[in-house]
Amino acid sequence: MHIVIDARFTRLDRHDGISRYGASLISALAELASSESTGDSLTMLISDRRQLSLLPDVPYELINSPLSPTELFVARRVNKLKPDVVFCPMQTMGTFGRRYPLILTLHDLIYYDNPTPPGFLPAPVRILWRLFHLSYWPQRLLLNRADVVATISETTRKLILAGGLTRKPVTIVGNAPQQGTVPRDPDTTPQKSLIYMGSFMPYKNVEPLIRAMEFLPGYTLHLLSRITDDRRRELEDLLPPTSSAGASIRFHNGVSDEEYDRLLRDSTALVTLSRAEGYGLPVIEAMATGTPVIATDMPIFREVGGTAALYVDPDSPEAVAEAVNVLESPGEWARSSRKGIAQAATYSWEQSARSFIDTARTLKARSSR
Repeated sequence: MHIVIDARFTRLDRHDGISRYGASLISALAELASSESTGDSLTMLISDRRQLSLLPDVPYELINSPLSPTELFVARRVNKLKPDVVFCPMQTMGTFGRRYPLILTLHDLIYYDNPTPPGFLPAPVRILWRLFHLSYWPQRLLLNRADVVATISETTRKLILAGGLTRKPVTIVGNAPQQGTVPRDPDTTPQKSLIYMGSFMPYKNVEPLIRAMEFLPGYTLHLLSRITDDRRRELEDLLPPTSSAGASIRFHNGVSDEEYDRLLRDSTALVTLSRAEGYGLPVIEAMATGTPVIATDMPIFREVGGTAALYVDPDSPEAVAEAVNVLESPGEWARSSRKGIAQAATYSWEQSARSFIDTARTLKARSSR
């Protein structure tokens, strides 16, 4: 079976969520094909050779950017590769004239309730983004062009079905922690630090986390992602002076994978008070490392974190501080660390790759009739 995977959403310098998702799935599929001699072959679609630095060593085809007007006709180029199945980690891939089974992906429905588009998109795309999310019907048009719609969690699958977003089957090709993660020792004493990994968009709800530091003397909050100067000043103004609170915040403005791993391994907990997620990858990454998680009490985090995470009211800084204090109770941090490691082990990229292969084989068989 010849599988073509759209890797054009891979970043050029360091992964974001969708970039990492696509690269990790490609890597797991390649490893599965090699280890089990299935006879399956993979081809990646890229739009910039610099993307190859973040992708596994898999044959590739250089084509147009997914943001190019020529995307409308990209299927004509993909047809020439004679794929048995094509997978795109987004729902926007052009389909005019396609002659192959297609799996499109919808990660979440966040932007229907939170319409602010990602800042890295060009201005015209941001305008279209807002218009697109005013109603479900444009999403239905996109998803119904596929043969199967993939998503990354059961929570999101239920939302897709409840919203009637597609007539096509909806399957889960889930997210997972990075392969080969070695957990930290649960019996070590963590540093008095907290980690936040994520954007600073409004729905991420970082403000109560900043305010919680007033109740956590001696702790440092590490905010890892890139941030604009204006947004940084807004958040800095929320924290009382260090002299009165005894706590501090540190803006890293982006970290490497190695720095992220080191900070996770030192910290007391990863904290996220987000109001909406399709999965919440930092949650499972922290658990795989053995770092406890404090998260918003909502269905997606309950699905991913199971009974291992500590769940809080996202509007209550005091609740965040109380959860941190719980982890300081004798034996509680080690217990939470071990539970997180066990919960993370229920997710793997191999499992996701097998789920994808099952769906791909079904599609191929159906198209061959």
